[in-house]
This record gives sequence, C-alpha cells and structure tokens, in this order.
Amino acid sequence: MSRTSTLSPQPRDPAAANELSPAVDRAVTIHPLWLRAAHWLNAVAVLLMVTSGWRIYNAAPFFAFRIPGELTLGGWLGGALQWHFAAMWLLGLNGLVYLTLNLASGRFKRKFCPLTISGIWRDLRDALRGRLSHADPRQYNGVQRLAYLAIVVDLAVLVLSGLVLWKSVQFPLLRDLMGGYEGARRVHFFAMAALLAFVAGHLLMVALVPRTLVAMIRGR
Repeated sequence: MSRTSTLSPQPRDPAAANELSPAVDRAVTIHPLWLRAAHWLNAVAVLLMVTSGWRIYNAAPFFAFRIPGELTLGGWLGGALQWHFAAMWLLGLNGLVYLTLNLASGRFKRKFCPLTISGIWRDLRDALRGRLSHADPRQYNGVQRLAYLAIVVDLAVLVLSGLVLWKSVQFPLLRDLMGGYEGARRVHFFAMAALLAFVAGHLLMVALVPRTLVAMIRGR
C-alpha cells in the first residue's frame, strides 16, 4: 500500500485546519484551574473597585458630571472607601499571583510571544473584515496579545496611582511623577476608563465567540 493512501486528506480551508475535533476539545485543557480562579477573582475585584471608585469620585468630581448613584457601591464616602481598599488588596495580591504563575510556568511566553507590529496589523484587518479565525481558543491572535499586555500595564498604573491617592505622603516620587495629588486622581480615573473599555471589548468577544466563556468556566 502506498504512503499517500494512508494519509487523511488535508482541509482546503485554512480555518478548518485549525479546528479542534470534539475528542480533542474534551481532552485538551485550554485554561488551567489556577488561571480560571485568578480570572474570576479579578472580575470580582474590578467590579468592586469600579463601582466603589465611582462613589468616591462623586464625593469630589473634577468633571461636570456625576456617576448615577444606582451604579455605585458603598452608600457614602466612608463605605465606598472601605469597599475600595478591600478590593484593592484582592486585585493586587491576585494579580501578583497571576503574573508570577504565568512567568514561572512559561505560559506568558507561549501565549504572548512573539508580538510583532505586522502580526497585530494583519489580525486587526482580518478582525475588521470578519475574517479572523477563533477556531483554536488555545492560541491568541496579535490583537488579543496586545490587548492583554496593555491591560496588565493599565492595571499597574491603576495600582501605582491608587497608592498615591491612599498614601500620598509616603510616595512623594510617584506623586510628583503624576503631577501631584490631583494629577494622580486624573491618572487613576483615565486608567479606570481604559480598563472599562477593555472589559467592554472583552464582553463583546465573548458574545461573538461563546465557547470562550465555557472554556473559562470548565477549562475546556
């Protein structure tokens, strides 16, 4: 029997080549347990921090608008601060564990490298044309890699600006780099806005590719 007769035919569609068979789908772990736990803890922490942060902003707004009270957490300034500080520790410690495990396991390099401008541009064009394949949820495209890395930086800015707002006297260098206390308030606000923009895009992608939510719950 010839060698070619024993090989299965290759799919003509490039997207089909990346599809996982149902058997592989059930067997392959897409997200390990530690990552799923960190993801959902981050989601809770972000929700608490944003809603309590809006209440804190309302106590001394620096723009000509206030956040509707129904969307805020804490009831009053003191209560909002307590929620905000509690969520801050959850976000900070959980984020540190998440980053450490990603680096130690090698997952960070596997998922986010390489990241090239040409790859980002190509995947962005495909996404805008509705041609970007999501057949293999184990692989991140260039746009996803950029977005996830950017949000890590954004969260770091949130934490650092939050430290200035919490302990301004103890962090004079950070305070000066951010233009003083009021400057740090604005840095914190816009970093929060960037986080919400990321969450909105993240939820949109989940709506477009529902299997990503299943994978983040079940791991497969």
